[in-house]
Amino acid sequence: MSAAPDFEVVGSTVLCEAGFLAISQLSVQAPDGDVLERHVVHHPGAVVVVPLDDDGNVVMVRQWRAATGAALLEVPAGKRDVPGEPPEVTAARELEEEVGRRAATLHPLCEFYNSPGFCDEYTYLYLATGLSRVATNAASAEEAAMTEELVPLDAVDDLIARRALVDAKSIIGLLAARAFLRGEPRG
Repeated sequence: MSAAPDFEVVGSTVLCEAGFLAISQLSVQAPDGDVLERHVVHHPGAVVVVPLDDDGNVVMVRQWRAATGAALLEVPAGKRDVPGEPPEVTAARELEEEVGRRAATLHPLCEFYNSPGFCDEYTYLYLATGLSRVATNAASAEEAAMTEELVPLDAVDDLIARRALVDAKSIIGLLAARAFLRGEPRG
């Protein structure tokens, strides 16, 4: 992906670094010559995994999220915080850490920017099949406290309609997994 040909970043200043995030102020020259100031949150990227068991259930977690002040129903996911680690390796690691499962196969489904209006976070999405149990290894207090829920893949529409599922990466993941399993063409 590249910038539109008539826009050019002509300056960048890091304003803040906080853990794995950084915030920069960019100076962007527009096609008319004006210089615009834009703030961008830099994120190392993420993986999302839809673990599907042999009975057609998705292994999901209910995890407390500080930004929402609530526990959300989500598929396993995590940051790409190991330099040079391929996304499928990160996905396999997160699957084991969060739900104690190993996949015989990780099917790449799609890739997407989470919120490109202000953040450069780029996500790789996988469907995990042929699951087997392994020991979990929680990497944070939130992971240690989360609970596991088995959700039938065919319940996705109802969960979204009832607002029981409001996490965007999980909605994208579940709908993409369902389309893949139905043999629908991918873009």
